[in-house]
Amino acid sequence: MSDSTPEPSSRRAVRIGGASGFWGDSVLGATQLAHSGLIDYLVFDYLAETTMAILASVRTKKPEMGYATDFVDIAMKAVLPVVMQRGIKVVANAGGMNPQGCADALQALAQGMGLHPKIAVVLGDDISAQLPALREAGTLDMFRGEHLPAKVLSANAYLGAIPVARALAEGADIVITGRGVDSAVTLGPLMHEFGWGPQDYDQLAGGSLAGHIIECGCQATGGLHTDWQDIPDWPNIGYPIIDCFADGSFELHKTPGTGGRILRAAVAEQLLYEIGDPGAYMLPDVCCDFRSVRMEQLSPERVRVSGARGSSPGVHYKVSATAMDGFRCTGSMLIIGIDAAAKARRTGESILARTRTMLQQHGWPDYTSATVDLLGAETLYGPHTRAGSAREVMVRVVVSHPLKQALEMFAKEISPAGTSWSPGTTGPGGGRPTPSPHIKPFSFLVDKSSVAVTVRMGDQVWPVAVPVDAAVGSASSLPSPAPWVETGEALVEVPLIRLAWARSGDKGDISNIGLVARRPEWLPLLWARVTPEVVKAYFSHLVQGQVERFHLPGIDAMNLVMHEALGGGGPASTRNDPLGKGMGQILLDMPVQVPVSIASSC
Repeated sequence: MSDSTPEPSSRRAVRIGGASGFWGDSVLGATQLAHSGLIDYLVFDYLAETTMAILASVRTKKPEMGYATDFVDIAMKAVLPVVMQRGIKVVANAGGMNPQGCADALQALAQGMGLHPKIAVVLGDDISAQLPALREAGTLDMFRGEHLPAKVLSANAYLGAIPVARALAEGADIVITGRGVDSAVTLGPLMHEFGWGPQDYDQLAGGSLAGHIIECGCQATGGLHTDWQDIPDWPNIGYPIIDCFADGSFELHKTPGTGGRILRAAVAEQLLYEIGDPGAYMLPDVCCDFRSVRMEQLSPERVRVSGARGSSPGVHYKVSATAMDGFRCTGSMLIIGIDAAAKARRTGESILARTRTMLQQHGWPDYTSATVDLLGAETLYGPHTRAGSAREVMVRVVVSHPLKQALEMFAKEISPAGTSWSPGTTGPGGGRPTPSPHIKPFSFLVDKSSVAVTVRMGDQVWPVAVPVDAAVGSASSLPSPAPWVETGEALVEVPLIRLAWARSGDKGDISNIGLVARRPEWLPLLWARVTPEVVKAYFSHLVQGQVERFHLPGIDAMNLVMHEALGGGGPASTRNDPLGKGMGQILLDMPVQVPVSIASSC
């Protein structure tokens, strides 16, 4: 930046607060940010693939529902008067599978308060009517290569930010969307405020990164940080605020006096959260290249982020769909005492053996899937467990079956373990488990031109033109880190956590682990030690597919992408960590050989 160019802090900023990272986040975020006096926009992200599966299940029972009720009943009930008084615009994807129903409920709430906000709804993401034609055309699941199911509960395209920007341009105070990419609730306001067009790819990438950083709430302000001990005042943690600038850069901070911390390392962790190839992070509005993104700690309470690049996103939307796949039931018991893990394992296997015999006696088929997990025995660590002497273990048995009555029978056979088998068997109470519909997610691509997007506000409806550019951005190759040269020093083993920060997450059956070097000069060592082959071997008990690795020189990091890693992922998985949240923590425990001089300084 030249001396004649003003620093971002002296230029006009659009100020956005991220109030929600998922459906179920604390109401603290909305109230804290709305009263802060520091924001122009309040944005909410509610939708994950698992959430969409839950909403699909709810809508089968109550067609008028299917949206994130917390947005209306809790968040907006608490802050609607203050956001209207202060002129704060609100954007939320709380509409889920019924955005108009969400808007209607919010309108009723507002009228009861004597308020009259202009509420716009983004429509068009529901493409379920296209499913017969797509199935006939041979459309396949983009991850598993399977044919689309015969009966589908829902199919929603991930829309982008252009319709959000259009709704704001038409004067909306509140914009409610259905399924869209998480970052669109942030990018839409920025497109509107700065006049970014569909081909302003670098700015769109920067705005998308801003949305990506705050879309998970407090994960940007110290939540889930590797060095969790350094994050103060968890109960009063601050929710993120970004000051965004017309060039696509932004500064992250939070309300003064709140808990948490604004740390470059924590922001770098969040950049890597739930992405694949960082050079080709595909969104509806832009293909993002985050590899050369730079992060600067401006002060103890502010981090500046810049350097995102963008290119054409291509002609497709990703579709998140759900189908009914029978029923699922989960039973658990707590086992206490000597050899608790062995007793718990035998308990779980005995429950399965007994109920399988009963299935045969009824003439019913075997379970579609059946899993025994031991919570407290480090089963996710596999061969790396150190919990051999655990004396409190929860046995968790998860089964799926086409027939609900088969799982009702299973549910009755959990509690008898308390008097039949292992000494020290108990439980927290709560009664018998209840079978529930098993909603299976799947994903595929559709042409953008086949999806008609509109914005509705009251009686007015505006069609939204989404540009379609056949060219797809491709990332230029970047060199790997400089080769690590052995110094000839003696080598000692240290856990990876002493060399790096990490965060992990999911996309379907893919888990990624972002690994950030604690010191830039250690990245070549990490690159030499934490190879795809090493990671594949370390997670061989969990990861069935390939492991890819990507270099992010801008933040001295790597991204490890593990395929077929989550037992199906999300609601399709029976694991006790179906979303891969713990995989980064497991990897940080891996021993790494380093020179003595580095071991003494890390």
